[in-house]
Amino acid sequence: MSLTRFLPTPSDRMGILWSLLALENCVILEYGPAGTTHFSIGLFHELGENQQNRLFTTHMSEDDVVMGDVTRLEKAILEIDQNFAPKVIFVVASSVAAVIGTDIKGVCSYMQERVRARLIAFDQGGFRGDYCAGVMETGKLLAQEVALENPEVQENKVNLLGFSMGSYRAASDYRQLTYLLERAFGFQIGACLCGESSIDAVEKMGGARLNLVLREEGLASAKILKSRFGTPIVTGCPYGYQGTLDWLEKIAEKTGCPIEPAFRSELVEKIQGAAQYPMYVRMLKQDQARAVLVGEYHTICGIGRFLQELGISVEVSLCTHSSKLIGKPSEQVVFSSREKERLDILQQKHRCLILADDASRCVCPADNTIFRISMPVIRGAQIASHLPLMGIEGADQMLEWVEEYLQTLR
Repeated sequence: MSLTRFLPTPSDRMGILWSLLALENCVILEYGPAGTTHFSIGLFHELGENQQNRLFTTHMSEDDVVMGDVTRLEKAILEIDQNFAPKVIFVVASSVAAVIGTDIKGVCSYMQERVRARLIAFDQGGFRGDYCAGVMETGKLLAQEVALENPEVQENKVNLLGFSMGSYRAASDYRQLTYLLERAFGFQIGACLCGESSIDAVEKMGGARLNLVLREEGLASAKILKSRFGTPIVTGCPYGYQGTLDWLEKIAEKTGCPIEPAFRSELVEKIQGAAQYPMYVRMLKQDQARAVLVGEYHTICGIGRFLQELGISVEVSLCTHSSKLIGKPSEQVVFSSREKERLDILQQKHRCLILADDASRCVCPADNTIFRISMPVIRGAQIASHLPLMGIEGADQMLEWVEEYLQTLR
């Protein structure tokens, strides 16, 4: 890990934990030191995750580490099964358990006959990539191991794949997606891997009409579900007015259901209103409107397209995670594993609209106009659940940011 001034990029272990915590009717048991789990709890609270009777740790003594004794893990599995009766217990290896080579899957295998809950093991331990790898692995395992065979067909249900509670404004985006699908088609969200969902919904997800892959981490689980159930796939995220209409049209084409006419008209009106902005921006002769984006790949690409539609030049897009899971990343996006490189770029920017995280906000010169679109949150807290970045309401909010920025260039 390179030297970090603010906060390091979360590991795959963290992505697994916050993904599993988004599912009801299950318990997560981490095999590791209590301090390791305790450190994670603060982050999960900021993400809005419900941890009450959901996340447990076994603790590990020096003898457990040296001798490889898994008695604490066995007892914890039995105690959780007896006291909470969850449908599934996810057993997750901590970094310590992964380093000493604890056979988590083996323990779950022989303990399965002693408990009523389904035991599913994650043995990554934080050494197989950043949080994106954890989000992907969680989705794959749920699609393969939890989704039941021969599910009841649900013609009005669609699944969300590649969703991550680690994204900024995740809860708000979920509500906006729910609204868009209901207004446009009368569809409801079935399972969400992994957002506000449940084990019951995941079990039934094979009967959904469509799988919506919001980000690259969801492609692997989508392919598993297509192989098992033949469920069609639509990829992409609804950022901006035109981006939202394009996303809905792809769903309409795949399902054969037209977009509700009145809703489509409302969206077209929004697109036509935003079309005036490029002319307005060109009138600002004294300075060019420029933007800098920092965040997750799908977020900065989607918002970047919307800003360009408004006549704002995207000067640089900085991705805060690895490009390993992205098939053909955009040449316009800069991937850097070193925080210092990103901060050095930002310190040189002036009179720009900067949409970034709190670490970036701390170093940008004061003559920039800055708003938050990504984690981590350092100053303040993520409180609201009605302020999305996606969809119509997300575009409305960003348009207000653009208005505020353009006033500084007059």
